[in-house]
Amino acid sequence: MRVDPRGSLRRGIGRTKRLLRRAFDQQHSTERVARSFSLGLFVAMLPTVGVGPSILFGLSTMLDRLNRLALVASVAVCNPLVKPAVYVASLALGFLLLGPVEGVRLTDASLAAAPKVLFRLLVGNLVLAAVAAVPGYLLAHRTVDHYRKRERSVTTQ
Repeated sequence: MRVDPRGSLRRGIGRTKRLLRRAFDQQHSTERVARSFSLGLFVAMLPTVGVGPSILFGLSTMLDRLNRLALVASVAVCNPLVKPAVYVASLALGFLLLGPVEGVRLTDASLAAAPKVLFRLLVGNLVLAAVAAVPGYLLAHRTVDHYRKRERSVTTQ
């Protein structure tokens, strides 16, 4: 059985669009949907080893101000196909910000250096997640606003 990554990506994008449309139709403010999407994107990008959706579920049950569908849509954006690229970029950014780890080369890394390498991954990942959350908020806000204006103009015609 052959796996088509483009088909998986298309299905993921379609699922994200459907979830966002449902989130847009809810009676939450544009800001609430955008904040929820941004928070979800931040958490989904963190190296939580698959626990991110559970963290978001916990947050959504504790905080009624979150739009659950926007949280789910953000997880769909940062899906398993995207995560490897996020980790590589996070590690590269961590090394750029904190410098190399002495004695670590691509050809021969030891377990003794693992904590220093993981720290660089975490720092880079936190920076990337924070940076992604800002345009994520702006994009979600603009998209929700545009969608709602278009829906109002269609219903008034």
